Amino acid sequence: MKHTKGSIEVITGSMFCGKTDELIRRLRRATIARQKVQVFKPAIDIRYAVEKVTSHAGADFDAIPIEHSREILERLEEDVTVVAIDEAQFFDENVVSVSCELAERGIRVIVAGLDTDFRAEPFGPMPALMAKAEKVRKLRAICMVCGEAASRTQRLVNGKPARYDDPIVIVGANELYEARCRKHHEVPRD
Repeated sequence: MKHTKGSIEVITGSMFCGKTDELIRRLRRATIARQKVQVFKPAIDIRYAVEKVTSHAGADFDAIPIEHSREILERLEEDVTVVAIDEAQFFDENVVSVSCELAERGIRVIVAGLDTDFRAEPFGPMPALMAKAEKVRKLRAICMVCGEAASRTQRLVNGKPARYDDPIVIVGANELYEARCRKHHEVPRD
């Protein structure tokens, strides 16, 4: 089934808030509706499976790992009506123009990614994607310190909060990161 209008939907929030689960839920619904779906992910994300997007809860969906966002246009199959992009914060800034081009072609684009890095600062192309999107859904996790709603990603190094000047990108899961609320999120500076 072809859409009459393209759109961009963004699913965002901290780590462990369910972004990929929500992405997969939307993809399964599109598949049930007999829409042709194609999923892309950054090649650096090899945490679970190379050719799948996989949630921390274990749900998965077939995906194409790519190095650069322009590859989405190069590898786009004919008659695709839904394009999903997981872990969009790891892509180059061109992911914004690629998403807009797909939407202009009448394709539904669903993007999932972290809105902020471990320092609680805007992460890569996500702010621009949220600005261009017709729909934005910000999910929250559970703070690992107090149990309240969490909107931040805490990076831990040897069990202690990462320092502000540490590298932004280190692909990992619960061994390096946990969800935190504003009160319990810590980023020490020298």
